[in-house]
Amino acid sequence: MMQTCCIHQSFSFPHRSIPRSDASISIKPPKLCQVGFNGKTRSCGISSLIRQRRLYVNLNANNDNHPSMSMLEEETSTENSASTQEAELPFSNWSPSKYVWRGLSVPIIAGQVVLRILKGKIHWRNTLQQLERTGPKSLGVCLLTSTFVGMAFTIQFVREFTRLGLNRSIGGVLALAFSRELSPVITSIVVAGRMGSAFAAELGTMQVSEQTDTLRVLGADPIDYLITPRVIASCLALPFLTLMCFTVGMASSALLSDAVYGISINIIMDSAHRALRPWDIISAMIKSQVFGAIISVISCSWGVTTTGGAKGVGESTTSAVVMSLVGIFIADFVLSSFFFQGAGDSLKNCV
Repeated sequence: MMQTCCIHQSFSFPHRSIPRSDASISIKPPKLCQVGFNGKTRSCGISSLIRQRRLYVNLNANNDNHPSMSMLEEETSTENSASTQEAELPFSNWSPSKYVWRGLSVPIIAGQVVLRILKGKIHWRNTLQQLERTGPKSLGVCLLTSTFVGMAFTIQFVREFTRLGLNRSIGGVLALAFSRELSPVITSIVVAGRMGSAFAAELGTMQVSEQTDTLRVLGADPIDYLITPRVIASCLALPFLTLMCFTVGMASSALLSDAVYGISINIIMDSAHRALRPWDIISAMIKSQVFGAIISVISCSWGVTTTGGAKGVGESTTSAVVMSLVGIFIADFVLSSFFFQGAGDSLKNCV
């Protein structure tokens, strides 16, 4: 250890003061060094303790020329910070926003679900439970919505087509509108509001209460146990719901046309039969499958990325429903433009 000594004394007399020396001893410990993970030495500042001693010599009160000495010790500490700042990576302090990493989680979760389905890692018990919730328990509200939407469109079509003398084309127009657009879109909107919000709320609550971490500790993968059954149930239930909503919507339209406007049910059904093609029903079921995948993947992704307790669960549920609806409308435009390009001749036999 290295010691530096500096001696100062001062003699104080009644009429004069002669500075002699001042005993000050300063002891500084050596600086320590730390070795980082990269093998380089990085110096760290350590506070050095400095102890100063001052020696005072004074004459006695009785003037016998015998000095008296007193020593005063003082301790001070100084911070010697010699830390060097290391070079930082370009994006080390950047963190993406919530919507960015939630958007990135959607294709990741979708890819994991597809891999689980291809490998056969499916929890069938949970899949059947979710299929019951998405299918039979959602059937009532879907049929009720489709009934009133069908009657509302019937009022608009019958009023205009009757003035043009195209009573035999009303059934064909309604059938094409329901099969190609209204039935898959309306059914998906109802399911997104009912089941999409439920998926996001359930998984969000499990995430903030650390139940998903408990599943991992127990050896169960949340993708296999929670997400894959919901995606499979949505993709299987939506086509059948769409088909039933199409049937009920056409039936309500025919009944309203016969009861209010005097157009026979046989005319409506014959016109619909001549206008429809098998591809119209197949395209509706394909659309509904795609919509079901969009609803379930977005809702589950928003659920497993929930943070912030009960408030975060509410925000995730609302955002999941909104993003599901946006995804449904975008996918509907893309699929419609892909399925129905060019001029059609479906109504040629109805005129």
